[in-house]
Amino acid sequence: MNEHDAGSNAAQSPQHLARVIAITVAAAVGGLLFGFDTAVINGAVDSIQADFQLSPTVLGFTVAITLLGCAAGAWFAGGLADRWGRKKVMVAAALLFAVNSAGSAYASSEWDLMAWRLVGGLAIGIASVIVPGYIAEIAPSKWRGGLASVQQLAITVGIFAALLSDASLAGAAGGAGNELWWGLSAWRWMLLIGVIPAVVYGVLALIIPESPQFLIRAGRDEEAARVLSRVSGIGDTRGKISQIRESFEREDRASYRDLRGPAFGLQPILWVGMAIAALQQLVGINAIFYYSTTLWKSVGFSESDSFTTSVITSVINVAMTFVAIFFVDRVGRRKLLLVGSIGMAVGLLAATLAFLQAEGSGEDITLPGAWGPVALVGANLFVIFFAATWGPVMWVTLGEMFPNRIRSIALGVATMVNWVFNFIVTLTFPWVSENLGLWIMYAAFTVFAVLSFIFVRTRLPEFTGKDLEDNRELTPA
Repeated sequence: MNEHDAGSNAAQSPQHLARVIAITVAAAVGGLLFGFDTAVINGAVDSIQADFQLSPTVLGFTVAITLLGCAAGAWFAGGLADRWGRKKVMVAAALLFAVNSAGSAYASSEWDLMAWRLVGGLAIGIASVIVPGYIAEIAPSKWRGGLASVQQLAITVGIFAALLSDASLAGAAGGAGNELWWGLSAWRWMLLIGVIPAVVYGVLALIIPESPQFLIRAGRDEEAARVLSRVSGIGDTRGKISQIRESFEREDRASYRDLRGPAFGLQPILWVGMAIAALQQLVGINAIFYYSTTLWKSVGFSESDSFTTSVITSVINVAMTFVAIFFVDRVGRRKLLLVGSIGMAVGLLAATLAFLQAEGSGEDITLPGAWGPVALVGANLFVIFFAATWGPVMWVTLGEMFPNRIRSIALGVATMVNWVFNFIVTLTFPWVSENLGLWIMYAAFTVFAVLSFIFVRTRLPEFTGKDLEDNRELTPA
């Protein structure tokens, strides 16, 4: 039996599929918390600004500081996952999620809130690395794309849950800044409720099996064989373990020195991963979600209508992720990304033209005639194509594109880049929107959507259907 046969010898039984789906869903609760904690600030941001009397710049930094924590968490997550194991790192992330939610809810000043949001960022950054990496390692290659897309589905469900929770709590209190229960304002409850999914995630992380790649690296071959047999349906576990061990190239843990290479000091495949991670943020998806309520208020919607519009956008985000789950293993990663780039560019261009017609400045702007609906349709068209393609497929690709030996740390570096560009976009969006106009921001997003098409077309290899152990080359095709 050759290496590929050993790696692909997964029994296609409903029992194994059900088991690996259950484990994937449990791990993906980290993605749900990722989405929840990044979006929950959306409904609270105006009340936070009013309560703490923040300038637009300080408000933008208060929102964006989480992303610095995300970058730091992503940077360290890969090394921790190789040292402690995937499960222990998940439990640590769950603890940080819970502490952040409680601390943020009881923050007494903007500096206090910033500190807790930085802690939350560490948790999100860790989850953003550990979840796609773990799912890629636990899933059979035949199902890996669809299963890895479950993480993005969980992120979108988390965003939806956050916005729905924000809308419900604000509605119950008659406004996000009004007192709700136990002397706490509704916006504080929006943040506090995140403790619940954090506890659930911690419990599930203790139940799911450890990654076979980590177990083999740790010399726990018998445990790895049980996971490969029970979860992946591998018949020839000895052959698969041998194949995985060979793919490590050396038995010692990888270090950041292993990322060095001939392309400007780094391995070429790492540059490709960092580029797609950056482009996913530079098209502007999180600017829409972080500031969606404020955005739609600025173009004429009431606060309650803005909450509703934000929830509708998040529902579209969830629904369209199922498209990626269905097609990613059938159509391939590259084709979905290319289609997504075209659709995003069209939607962003429509929003750009709409906001170019805006009257007024700052938040006091209106869109005359039909331009309001055009902006709404354009933004949601962008969300549709992003959610069906770049949202999930970028994470699928990052989880599988790196060789086994350096996967954890390379994934951590690429994810850190994703969070750094998320921070840049989030921090600049309020200032550019207020001082230069929303159309400038959307025009920039449009340009990056076009660049994303060019990059995928020319530089990204196709990974569909390949075993992780086949991924030993450090140069893109």
